Amino acid sequence: MASLQECEQALHQLADRMAEKDPGQRTTGFDRSLSCTIRDLGAVFGGRLHDGLLLDIKQVDKAAGQIKLDLTGDDLVALVAGSLNLASAWASGRVKVNAGVRDMMKLRSIF
Repeated sequence: MASLQECEQALHQLADRMAEKDPGQRTTGFDRSLSCTIRDLGAVFGGRLHDGLLLDIKQVDKAAGQIKLDLTGDDLVALVAGSLNLASAWASGRVKVNAGVRDMMKLRSIF
């Protein structure tokens, strides 16, 4: 089981990977708050997706983001590592996503 520290580290790795993208290839005009509930740890992380970047990652009290992810710590680590596909994880119920259709499409390009 992934630890709280490993989950936070995975989110920061995702943020770093997004920041390394060529600015011309980033998703611009996309500004949403994000919350990520790690159900097996009882923890929630929050952040902001802004113009192709993931910013302000921190542990928060509740899932209040415009885009809400709900998954286990192991699945978060696997998503960020690229060994778990978001679409198939969502379809199988391993990852729950509460977001609009457009936001879902944007998320696919992030993971």
